[in-house]
Amino acid sequence: MAHIDTHNTLPGISGLFVFRPETGGPLSVLAQALLRGPSPLSMAERELIASIVSADNDCRFCELSHTAAACAIEGDADFVASVKRDVDTAAISDKMKALLAVAHQVAKSGKAVTTDTIARARAAGATDVDIHDTVLIAAAFCMFNRYVDGLATTTPPHPSDYVAMGKVLAEQGYVRAR
Repeated sequence: MAHIDTHNTLPGISGLFVFRPETGGPLSVLAQALLRGPSPLSMAERELIASIVSADNDCRFCELSHTAAACAIEGDADFVASVKRDVDTAAISDKMKALLAVAHQVAKSGKAVTTDTIARARAAGATDVDIHDTVLIAAAFCMFNRYVDGLATTTPPHPSDYVAMGKVLAEQGYVRAR
């Protein structure tokens, strides 16, 4: 049961954004900038970062909604599942493997990010902008995860419940007219 009554039936962060539009608006603009704005990282790569950090933080709503968005963008749920199952053996670039290692460390603590992990990312071809965007997405999702779970928002139980949501996120992004 949710800790507060948002007076709407929207699940997860969506209900919180509607409940408090004065904070929800800027947060959705932030999500849009991070996940759809200009970046050397593809939209699918950024959604994977969001999903993996959310999994690390045990935030089921964010993990499944961003997994669904990555699947909708990528068009290949098996590929996304393989990345989430084992980054090191997934069919992704060494650069992305290294950036996901950075994201895992950020999920633990900003201070958990090591110079060795950054050096690995650089050696794999990551630029300062790649590293910046990865850390910022991971850090923002730590906040989003705590927001969603700290208020015990409604979380649909099955991964299939997120498919339509992922498609909307992939096609429309994170800022919508209210």
